[in-house]
Amino acid sequence: MKKKISIYTASAIVVANMIGTGVFTSVGFQLSAVQNTWSILLLWLAGGLLALFGAFAYAELGTHFKESGGDYIYLSRVFHPMLGYLSAWAGLTVGFSAPVALAAMAFTKYLSPFGLQGNVWLAIGIIVLIGLMHSFTIRHSSRLQNISTFVKIVFIVLLVIIGFLIPGNVNTAFNWTDSWKQDIVQPGFAVSMVYVAFAYTGWNAAAYVADEIENPSKNLPRALIRSTVFVSIVYVLFQLVLLKNATVSQLQGKEEVSFIAFDNLLGTTGGKLVSIFIAIQLVATISSYLWVGPRVTWAMARENKLWKPLAKKNKHGIPVAAVWAHVLISIVLTLTGSFEKILLYAGFILQLMASLTVATSLFLPKNNSATFKSPFKPVLQIVFLLFNAWVLVFTLIDRPMESLIGLAVLGLGGVIYYFDQPVVDHEGI
Repeated sequence: MKKKISIYTASAIVVANMIGTGVFTSVGFQLSAVQNTWSILLLWLAGGLLALFGAFAYAELGTHFKESGGDYIYLSRVFHPMLGYLSAWAGLTVGFSAPVALAAMAFTKYLSPFGLQGNVWLAIGIIVLIGLMHSFTIRHSSRLQNISTFVKIVFIVLLVIIGFLIPGNVNTAFNWTDSWKQDIVQPGFAVSMVYVAFAYTGWNAAAYVADEIENPSKNLPRALIRSTVFVSIVYVLFQLVLLKNATVSQLQGKEEVSFIAFDNLLGTTGGKLVSIFIAIQLVATISSYLWVGPRVTWAMARENKLWKPLAKKNKHGIPVAAVWAHVLISIVLTLTGSFEKILLYAGFILQLMASLTVATSLFLPKNNSATFKSPFKPVLQIVFLLFNAWVLVFTLIDRPMESLIGLAVLGLGGVIYYFDQPVVDHEGI
């Protein structure tokens, strides 16, 4: 009998997917567009609420279908196989591979005090090492994920506590005026939401490995919802810590904002220690994406002839071919992309595909077999979709190049789908 993962490991996958590159790097890019503290908090609160609304929808979808594969399964079964195909293609090329590349790049960035900034071979090495750890058994994967996520949680909670308890010695980036009323109607606010949405990416992670979870009908909704609420609270508090301990000019447009804030607060030695731990906790992020992403690719590969080689599993049920496909694409992105551009076009695609998937929950039959029913349906799903549509439109207007790159990736997937052949057909939902 194949070993199943516990609710704790499922929760660890969600937390590790969410707490990664975005929370430690995004506020510098946001401050280039909005500088009011209320505006920053509204961004992160809105991101948390949207993630929770999405988690409700995925919990219902996951307990209805009970298959690993997430978006691919839901979009293929509810709407059309082509949409499922595009979601899996986007996940392989960008959605899951880009966060791995970004985390590996940030890993070296946060080791910059030790002369390792931009060390591409170190970034590639960490991707390969973690890919190797996910190539044997679920037991190996679970141990790596649980330990690395535990370190991640303890670390970020300690940073929040230290950040609030120790008095700062610099002018803060706090700006509590009422200019937020003007900020929220500006394109920059919507674009800043892409960074936030990227930071929250992963609230749906456990749904991608549904059939590997013990008692998914009960444990999947708990893992998704509880983890999302926990991470949302931590995120809002952490942004306040960063703004409290640095100035706008120090943070604006910068990637290594956490190092800057804690270097101010704790001095050079303390800042270096924080920087090391930020790098270490990114291991859990890379691990979670290299666990989840290949399951989506495997779901597509077993049903489409062109991708059939990626459907190969080892004797322990691990989709090793898909794991190494993600490793290779992550390495290519690490070698060729700039951090902010990858973040923006990956965030654009992820937000678009998540919106389509949440929409599928509105089309489940009223007597569907899901053991979890999304509360206030369809109100929360509609709010999620309208807000995401607003962000996507403004991002397309304000950052057309990155948005069009994302759409071009999907367009290429559509061309490939046209020439591919399904291995099996599915009837209805």
